[in-house]
Amino acid sequence: MDDWRKGILARLDSVLVVFDLVLSVIFIGLGYLTGSPYVRGVGVGLVIAGVTGAIAYLYKTRVSKS
Repeated sequence: MDDWRKGILARLDSVLVVFDLVLSVIFIGLGYLTGSPYVRGVGVGLVIAGVTGAIAYLYKTRVSKS
């Protein structure tokens, strides 16, 4: 396996949280540009999922250090 893939797989949790938050910003921006409340709602849902994932990731890293 390539080195860049191993690096991403080693930090997959944080990569997915960041990817989720980036997607939420894109959907919220598209929602405001198009004026669609549904697309903004998808963005808000992704923000909620991203924050929940970030909390779970921080909890996992804190518990694994203990």
